[in-house]
Amino acid sequence: MSKRCQLTGKKPCKGKSYTTRGIAKKKKGIGLNITGSCKRRFQPNLMKKRFWYAEENRFVTLKLSAHAMRTIDKIGLHKAVTTMRSAGEKI
Repeated sequence: MSKRCQLTGKKPCKGKSYTTRGIAKKKKGIGLNITGSCKRRFQPNLMKKRFWYAEENRFVTLKLSAHAMRTIDKIGLHKAVTTMRSAGEKI
C-alpha cells in the first residue's frame, strides 16, 4: 500500500535539506552560507486507525493523516466515508 492518505490524498513530496556553515552576522561573523544540499522526501503523518462504522455495523480500518482524523472529528465518519467512496476509494 502506498504512503497516501485515504481521505485527503496527502502523499510524499520532494524537497531539499540544506547544510549551513559559518558564523551568524549578529555574532560579528560574515554570515551563514549554504555549503551543500541533499534531496529528501517529506513524508505525510500517516496512521492506521480503526473506526466503528455504525451505519454498516462493522469496524473500518483506514490509513489516515493527522489532518484527516481532525476532519473526521469535525464532519463525522459517515460523511467522510461517502466522500471517499465517491472518489473511488475502496473501504
